[in-house]
Amino acid sequence: MRLLHNIAQLATCRAEGGQEDIHSIADAALVWDGGTIRWVGPAAELPAEFRVADQIDAGGRLVIPGLIDCHTHLAFGGWRAEEFEQRIRGRDYLDIARSGGGIASTVRQTREATEQQLRDRAARFLAEMLTLGITAVECKSGYGLTLDSELKLLRVYRMLAAEQAVRVVPTLLGAHIVPPEFQGNSGGYVDHLVHEMIPAVAGEKLALFCDVFVEESAFSVAEARRILRAGQRAGLASKIHADQLSSSGGGELAGELGAVSADHLEHISDAGMTALRDAGVVAVSLPLASLYLGQTPMPARRLIDTGVAVAVATDFNPGSAPSYHLPLALTLACTLQRMTPAEALKGATIYAARAAGLEALAGSLEPGKAADFAIIDAPGVNQWLYHFRPNACVRTVIAGITRWSSPEHVANHSS
Repeated sequence: MRLLHNIAQLATCRAEGGQEDIHSIADAALVWDGGTIRWVGPAAELPAEFRVADQIDAGGRLVIPGLIDCHTHLAFGGWRAEEFEQRIRGRDYLDIARSGGGIASTVRQTREATEQQLRDRAARFLAEMLTLGITAVECKSGYGLTLDSELKLLRVYRMLAAEQAVRVVPTLLGAHIVPPEFQGNSGGYVDHLVHEMIPAVAGEKLALFCDVFVEESAFSVAEARRILRAGQRAGLASKIHADQLSSSGGGELAGELGAVSADHLEHISDAGMTALRDAGVVAVSLPLASLYLGQTPMPARRLIDTGVAVAVATDFNPGSAPSYHLPLALTLACTLQRMTPAEALKGATIYAARAAGLEALAGSLEPGKAADFAIIDAPGVNQWLYHFRPNACVRTVIAGITRWSSPEHVANHSS
């Protein structure tokens, strides 16, 4: 049994309450046994039975639930740095895509990469994410767009889940764009997804979710509805890339289908916001993508005021969000979207856990849940997200085991 003490602020981030309710405790203590939390509360109220536990000194720092990045495209081939310059010079996302760049460029490079190359590269990304306090990552396919290539990506995620500590949540994004083989025949590709790809993925239990990019350059609402209903029949819960580049009805569709999350939403309509609220869909904000694309970000303040839970994620991918720095995304959620630090943190913990299907296991610090947490070198949440640093995390714990600690961090005991 382990006891973490000398905690300046502990943010429990329980589900109850609104977006800003992180249920923080000053001068706190946290007890876990094996991989499960036993007790959390003010240090002065620590029950006698836990005072004999092996003690770890948090050093008067902030303790948060392990961060959850609930929207990434983790495995891909190559990069697209040339598009970064092109956008700076005035070319927009859709113009680059129409000329053979964008997602299609990454598809070509990903198809050429071997399973081992993709696995090794993604493992390095996860190891670096771990140092930031990230303990769980949702990982999408979508850069293969053939049956074999999509299975290759999802098998990489299965390997990573077995080999390393960060919790991996796999999502089938076969409906990212219409691939070159089906140009001019999107209906044929939808048939392929519905009758071949989704059944094959579900048959191997390679994904928990089915995702669709609803946009002019990708799939219509009608096509997305057909794909997602097929996913639901196969046991895959729904996610939607919605209303990113235009108001395309993705938010409304997410509500109609009871999707777990609707992500992006830079151009969501009022009707879409209402649909998300009424269906309990999590809205996933991706401020790094808004920053890189020069877009006005998701209207997070309006969504929160409407009663929608807003998660915050990175959208890590080689084109529109080539960064997995979730703490930076949280600071951007504050500065660009007027979310308070507490609201942003709840968005990367319990609300992100809901969007990733992990709410029963992770996302908050309370008895019975996994002992997934991070120690942050700051006295509180406000200071952490206000004073941006390359990395303020000094220790990351998953299932009660320290998986990373800063070389400069000296604790009384290791776990």
